[in-house]
Amino acid sequence: MFSSFFSAAPADPHAPNFHAVTTNVSDSDLLGPLEPKDTEWLCATGGFVTETQTFYFITEDGVTMMYQIIHSAVGLWYPTIQFNCKIYDPKTGEVTWKSVNVTNFVTPPPGLDKRSSKADEFSITYQSRPGTDHPEAYLLSANLGAELQVSLEVSRPATVQGWKLGKGEKGGYSYFGPDVQKPEGYVIHRFWPHIKVEGHVISKGKAEPFSGGGVFIHAIQGMRPNLVASAWNFHLFQSKELGGVSAIQMEFTTCDTHGKAGAGSGPVKVNVGSLVINNKLATVTGATTWPGDKEGSGTVVSKTVHLNPVFDSETGYKKPNQVAVEWKGPSVVSGAPGVVSGKVEMDVGDLDNPKGLIERVDIMAEIPYVLKAAVSYVAGTKPYMYQWINPVKLHLTGPDEIAPGLSNGVEANGHLYTESTFISLVADADA
Repeated sequence: MFSSFFSAAPADPHAPNFHAVTTNVSDSDLLGPLEPKDTEWLCATGGFVTETQTFYFITEDGVTMMYQIIHSAVGLWYPTIQFNCKIYDPKTGEVTWKSVNVTNFVTPPPGLDKRSSKADEFSITYQSRPGTDHPEAYLLSANLGAELQVSLEVSRPATVQGWKLGKGEKGGYSYFGPDVQKPEGYVIHRFWPHIKVEGHVISKGKAEPFSGGGVFIHAIQGMRPNLVASAWNFHLFQSKELGGVSAIQMEFTTCDTHGKAGAGSGPVKVNVGSLVINNKLATVTGATTWPGDKEGSGTVVSKTVHLNPVFDSETGYKKPNQVAVEWKGPSVVSGAPGVVSGKVEMDVGDLDNPKGLIERVDIMAEIPYVLKAAVSYVAGTKPYMYQWINPVKLHLTGPDEIAPGLSNGVEANGHLYTESTFISLVADADA
């Protein structure tokens, strides 16, 4: 927000100026059930607010799709609304990518609430279906001419509730600034951690059926992106084994201005995630790692580790050769007390022999102009995103009441989609 541009420094320059989402949330209260308003469009103006609704899908044979709307507001400028769609087929290596500024955006459309939106180029229609096996759904459509048309039905299983980290109206929020009541900025994520998708895609004149699983994320950043984080990691694992498995994790690393002693005291890692096993939300995880902390040492573990990083001259950052992801938290399944854990490691190859690399994305070349204008003036800001997908084995343990044999450990074969985003060299130094 603009307050972060001009607000006076606190009286004590070493006072805490970051309040992570895990603050004051006990291990037993990590699961915050979603309320209807949690996934409504905020469409804030009068500051710097970037709001996204993003659907990620993976088919059984590893085809990925991202369907995303970005609402960007900077001060008094008229908001920019961007529609992005990306499809990757690992069998052919073909990437279909469309990104357009939409026209005539409206939320809510007539007769609907603000969980729905539409423009000339797309529509997202929320549907309530109480009493069914899938009590909530979205109908997604996009028409970008002959090159890309999308028509999908996305539904949430009744056994897999949506969540945010922490309960109540302020669940899910991380705050920036010394005063949490008057924050200089904030970050929030809300999730449908497992969804079913069915429909079809017309690409370059050819119609193909599309079905699989995925995740829906509603996220808001109330601050300039380069001030929020120096790096991001996102993971989505999907498998039809064990009755249906979905693992998600979202992590951001702050700039070195937000350690416990304020400016210059080091970057902070904030990580949230969940495991769905046997088509049930099994656990929600959340962890904050402050400078000097040993990562993954708490009773709840939620972490990403980049292994054997090497310098990539094309991006200017160190990319990992392997990515390790871990979850551990209390079961949230009724009648199944205990601890649920998951571990996966993905080999993404080295620079000369990449494995599963979809693309290195030059973010400044892709983001809307209104965001680019606000970010690009920061000297040295050159954000890049690596996107990978590979077949992997997710190792799971937990109570047998969730899935037979889980207490002895089981493996689920599936696909892991990963995004690793570097925004500043703070992240590179920490890699």
